[in-house]
Amino acid sequence: MTATLRNASTGGRDHHERPFRPGLCSFTVVLAWPTSCLFSFTPIASKVTVPVSEPEEQPEAGRRMDGSMIRHTFLAASALAGACGVAACSGASAAAHPPSTASPAAAQSTAAARITPAANPPPATRSTATPAPMPRPRVSIIRVRTVDGALVIVATFLGPVRYVLHNGSADPGPAASGLVRAGPAVTGAERRQLLAAFNGGFKLSAGAGGYMQEGHVISPLRSGFASLVIDRSGQARVGVWGRGLPAPGEAVYSVRQNLHPLVLNGRPTAASADWAMWGATLGGGAYVARSAIGEDTAGDLVYAASMSAVPADLAAALASHGARIAMELDINPEWVQLDAARIPGGALTAEIPGQYRPSDQYLAGWTRDFFAVLAPSASPPGTPAPSARIRP
Repeated sequence: MTATLRNASTGGRDHHERPFRPGLCSFTVVLAWPTSCLFSFTPIASKVTVPVSEPEEQPEAGRRMDGSMIRHTFLAASALAGACGVAACSGASAAAHPPSTASPAAAQSTAAARITPAANPPPATRSTATPAPMPRPRVSIIRVRTVDGALVIVATFLGPVRYVLHNGSADPGPAASGLVRAGPAVTGAERRQLLAAFNGGFKLSAGAGGYMQEGHVISPLRSGFASLVIDRSGQARVGVWGRGLPAPGEAVYSVRQNLHPLVLNGRPTAASADWAMWGATLGGGAYVARSAIGEDTAGDLVYAASMSAVPADLAAALASHGARIAMELDINPEWVQLDAARIPGGALTAEIPGQYRPSDQYLAGWTRDFFAVLAPSASPPGTPAPSARIRP
């Protein structure tokens, strides 16, 4: 900003000034916009002309008044120039940033948000949920005392186990030995995965049902007979052949049949009360070594055995532990056997009190067919998972 004093006696005149009056002095203030605002507006000049009495013709008081007037006028002009400069700069800023239509409170909040740094946001949380671990393959064994005093062992095979039907050296024997891989003994990789092993059914010559192993029919399968069926993935179930078993398209791999159902629809059958219908016993007595296999509502297989029981004892024990269907397996003390390990491939223990055969009998080799219960093998990358458990 510049201020220019012009004496009226010089006769100077500007087209914005009033006509010159003799005897008076004109004070002219010329305002120029600050150069810092030149980028946003066109610079203009403003003059303020104030008549001031000539000092020679004014008394002292008047001169003081005129000097005060000049100072006040100069200050007012300066303030006006500053206000105009601020307005011009503000106008340029407003042109770059159009006014908001938000409420004053919102504008105030926005301004505060621009000025005040935002608080540190909470750290982003990443989901740490992990898939549920696969159930551990194991054998659950309990002892049950029935109403007539019989001691029954109930073993449930839990987790992702699989089953293998083995051919005995004598039965089925030579009829299957040249066709199947699982022979009279558990060896090799199967031994390292072994959790348990239990006996099969009657001799095939007894006519108690058919036999199929690894896709080879050794003895014809019979409709209406209770059957333990193993599919190609090693999953097993118990059902009645020809009554929903096998299901259409079911990949049946091995089948062991033995008589009619001992438990059906979760209850002991009426026939289970007649012990004479369940095979010839050693010495002709009702209480002998017996075994059976069933399936519970969860799809797990449940084995039951005793060295002295009637068929109804096994049926009651299985039904009370969730079996919806069950079938009798072999009987008499020479053939009833259950061996189990605490971990896959671990040492086996004979689980039926008083059983005749040692716990390593199925490792050394046996004359009759039997079942091995295995933990799943470690599959190499890219190997498809086994198929789901088959349901009736």
